[in-house]
Amino acid sequence: MIDDVLKVFRKLDSKDLRILTGIEIGMKNYEWVPLEEIQKYTKLSFDQLEYRLFKLFRSNMVVGTKTPYEGYQIYFDGYDALALNTFVKRGSVSAIGDEIGVGKESVVHEAIREPELAIAEPVPVIIKFHREGRTSFKNVKRVRDHLVDREHFSWIYAARLAAKREYDILNTLYGKVSIPKPLDYNRHAIVMAPAKGSLLLKTKLLEPVWVLDEILSQIKVVHSLGIIHSDLSEYNIFVSDEGVEFIDWPQYVTLAHPHADELLERDVFNVLTHFRRKYNLEKDLGEVLRFIKDE
Repeated sequence: MIDDVLKVFRKLDSKDLRILTGIEIGMKNYEWVPLEEIQKYTKLSFDQLEYRLFKLFRSNMVVGTKTPYEGYQIYFDGYDALALNTFVKRGSVSAIGDEIGVGKESVVHEAIREPELAIAEPVPVIIKFHREGRTSFKNVKRVRDHLVDREHFSWIYAARLAAKREYDILNTLYGKVSIPKPLDYNRHAIVMAPAKGSLLLKTKLLEPVWVLDEILSQIKVVHSLGIIHSDLSEYNIFVSDEGVEFIDWPQYVTLAHPHADELLERDVFNVLTHFRRKYNLEKDLGEVLRFIKDE
C-alpha cells in the first residue's frame, strides 16, 4: 500500500536510498544481490549496511535470503520509494493522495505538483505505478511481445519496460489522439494529467450514439497512425462532455504485428458489445472495421 510506502519514505535518508539503488542495479546481474556487492556500491561498513538493511527489510522495502548466500532484492515498496524520490526532486510531484485505480498490473494514485507560478493553485496529476511481473513472470512474458525473446528478466525489468513503453507511446500519440497528457517517467512509474470525465464502465450515458461514434473515430485515428491499442474496452475509456480519452497503453502493437487485425477486431468487438448490452445499440462489426481501415 502506498500509505505504508509514504510513512517509510519520509524517514529514508540518502544512505537508505543508496542501498536501494545499489540493490536495483545489482538485480541486473543477480537474482539475489550479494551483500558484498551492495557494500561495494554503498561503501558503508558491513555493520552499518546490515543495520540499515534490517530496517529496510522490516519496512517491506527489500526482501532477503540466507541461502545459498546472503542476498537481497528490492521490493515494490522500495521501488516505489525510489521513483517517488526522483519525481519529488524533479518537481513532478509534491504530494500524493488516494488510490483511485488498481489492477493486476498497475496501481494509480492521485497526486499534485506545484504550479509554475507561486500564486496559482497546485496542479492535479496522477501517478501510475506498473506492477507487471508481480503475480506471474511466466504469464507476463506470454502476453507481452517485447518480453518474448528475453530468457531472463526480473519483475523490475518487466515493470520498468512496461512503464517506458507506455510513456513513449503516450508521447507519440499525445496531440493526435485523445489521451491524458504524459508529464514524467521514472523506473516503473508515469506521471500524467488525469483523464477527463469518468470511466465508461461506470457511466450512464445520455447520448450513447454520440459517444460510440467518438470512440470509433478515435480508434480510426489511432489506426491511421499505425497503432492498435490491443486492450481496449469499457475499462480503459473515459467519457466526458468534451469527448473520450483512451488510457492503459502498454500492450499496444503496430500494424506490422502478425496478429494486428485480430487485435483490432477484438478491441472493436469489446466496444460494440458494451454498447449493445447496455444501450441496445447495434453496429455491424465488419462495417465498423472497414470504416476504421479506410484511409
